[in-house]
Amino acid sequence: MGLLGALFSLPLAPVRGTVWVAEQVRREAERVYYDPGSIRRQLEDVERARAQGVLDDAEADALEEQLVARLVEAGRRDREGQP
Repeated sequence: MGLLGALFSLPLAPVRGTVWVAEQVRREAERVYYDPGSIRRQLEDVERARAQGVLDDAEADALEEQLVARLVEAGRRDREGQP
């Protein structure tokens, strides 16, 4: 890229920076969301809430189904090398 190209692309620098920051935030959010340890702790919390009567069986089953699906997806992502 020559001097002229650099001058014309300079106004886009803040946009590129914003896109980079948004990508970093997305990656971190996905890392936390698909963390197997976190998912297992949430499964334990659901089981505790069910045992204490805070959640009924239908609610607990629905939450467990969602968490297990996330755990399966986390395993797939790990095998494919996705962050």
